[in-house]
Amino acid sequence: MKGSRRRAVVLALLAVVFVCYALLLWQGPWWLDGDRLRTRDLQPADGVVITGFRTTLVALGAGAVAGAGLYYTDRTLRHTRERDREQAEIARDGQVTGRYVEAIKLLASERTVERLGGIYALERIMRDSVKDHPTVVEVLAAFIREQVPVPPHARLSARARPEESVQAALTVLGRRPQVAEPFRIDLRRTDLRGADLQNARLERVRLGGAHLEKADLTGAHLEEGWLRDSCLTGAWLEGAHLERAVVRGTDLRGATMKGVCFAGTRLVDADLSTAVGLTAPQLAEAVLDSATKLPDAVARAVRTAP
Repeated sequence: MKGSRRRAVVLALLAVVFVCYALLLWQGPWWLDGDRLRTRDLQPADGVVITGFRTTLVALGAGAVAGAGLYYTDRTLRHTRERDREQAEIARDGQVTGRYVEAIKLLASERTVERLGGIYALERIMRDSVKDHPTVVEVLAAFIREQVPVPPHARLSARARPEESVQAALTVLGRRPQVAEPFRIDLRRTDLRGADLQNARLERVRLGGAHLEKADLTGAHLEEGWLRDSCLTGAWLEGAHLERAVVRGTDLRGATMKGVCFAGTRLVDADLSTAVGLTAPQLAEAVLDSATKLPDAVARAVRTAP
């Protein structure tokens, strides 16, 4: 109804403009210069003025019509391009959905090579489609939790490192594009012993109850991470970033801590009693409680620090 009214108004305005233009073309010379033009017995000089005025008016009218035509053509082209863009976006979304479904099928396979194909297919989707980034991250984290959960009341199996597809999922998570994420990567209560997480981007990760014994976290980014009751004995953390992380009840005995950044880190009841390479200056900007265990030399230096 609104469209019909708009068209009716536009047509009415065009009719008014046409009538006014015709009147101006007919009587315009006399309206503009009526005191000098004759209405009867026109002379050549009168014809020159009238013809010049009407020629100018016709030229202006032709220019206006041409401008309106160009405007209409531009709007039509814009509308066509927008429609084509929407159609392309719909087709692209359909392709991404198809790729996503196939990747999930591969991820659920019993064969390692097919799971690897699914993981790397999801990585490609994550890089090609920003809006699918959060979904892919959560799917990969769920895959890791499902594959290597920490049993609640059972001993961990004897193995040195994660299975190949789990390591691949960790690698993909660690090198994912830098996109704002409205959630924390959830890797709580996962068995990540011996995992290779060098330079991994795991900011704000949740590692509560996770086992990372002898994992390689060299240069890893764990800013604002939650490491509660985690086990990192013998882990390599050289040059890792733990700024503003919460390390509560975490076992870091024997971990290599050289160059770790603790700016704003909360160390609560953490055990660093045999940590390697830890120095008092590293802990200058950390928040420690009295229950946190430090190497004897580091503890003395921290206590005597001004």
